[in-house]
Amino acid sequence: LKKDFPEIAGPDFDIFVKAEIFYCRGRFTKAVRNYNKLLTEFSKSKLTEAALDREFAIATAYLGGRKKTLLGFIRIKGYAEGVRIMEKITDRAGLDTQMGIKASVAVAESYESRKKYNEAFLKWWEISLEWEIGPVGRDALLGMARCKHAVYNKPPEHKRPFYDASCLSSAKSYYGRFKLLYPKDAAEIGVDEILSRIDEQLACKHLSIGRYYQRAGNRQAANLYYDMVVNDWPESKAAQEAKELLAKK
Repeated sequence: LKKDFPEIAGPDFDIFVKAEIFYCRGRFTKAVRNYNKLLTEFSKSKLTEAALDREFAIATAYLGGRKKTLLGFIRIKGYAEGVRIMEKITDRAGLDTQMGIKASVAVAESYESRKKYNEAFLKWWEISLEWEIGPVGRDALLGMARCKHAVYNKPPEHKRPFYDASCLSSAKSYYGRFKLLYPKDAAEIGVDEILSRIDEQLACKHLSIGRYYQRAGNRQAANLYYDMVVNDWPESKAAQEAKELLAKK
C-alpha cells in the first residue's frame, strides 16, 4: 500500500495499520491504545475520522456486553470500558458534533438499558445542555423524564409509596415540558396517561404520609395531608380514600 500510494505513507499510517491488525484479531485493548496514539500525536491526520469510527465500534461492542480480560485471566463485561471510550470520543470530537453526540447518546442508552437510571438521567441532562432543541434535544428531554419516573418505579411495587417523591415531581415536570414542546410525539407515546399515573402515585405517596401521622397519633398533621390529596389530586383513587379518612372522627 505504501509503495503504490506513497501519499498515504507516514508514521500516522503505520500506527493506524498496527491498530487495525489488533482490531481484526479482536485485541481491542491494544487496538484502542494505538488509535488513541494516532489521535493524540497526529490530530490533523486524515485517518482520525476512521480511528474514531473504530473506537466507536469497539465501545459499542463493550456496551453490548462484550467481555474483557483483567490480570490476564479474569473475564468481566466491559461496560465500564465502553463508557470510558465513548466519553473520550465525545471529549475529542465535541458534544456539538455528530460523532460526539452519538457517543454520548450511546452511553445514556446503555445506562438506561442496564437500569442505572440516575446515571442515565445525568447523561441525558448533559446532552440537553448542548442540544436544547431538535431531535436530539427532544430525545434528551424524554430520556430525562423517563429516567426520573423509572427511579420511583423500581420494584417491589408495594414499597413505592415509601420512596422519595421528588423524582416523581421531576418526571412530571419533564413530561409536561415534553408535551408542551412536542405535542404530536407526546400523543404518540401516551404522555397524558403517564402524567395521570404520576399524579396517582403522588397522591398515594401523600396519602401514605397522612396515614403515618395518623398512626403516630398526630391527627392534625394527618388531616393536612388528606386535605392535600383531596385538593391537589381530586380525580385520584387516593382522594376517595382520603375523603373517607377525613370523615372519620
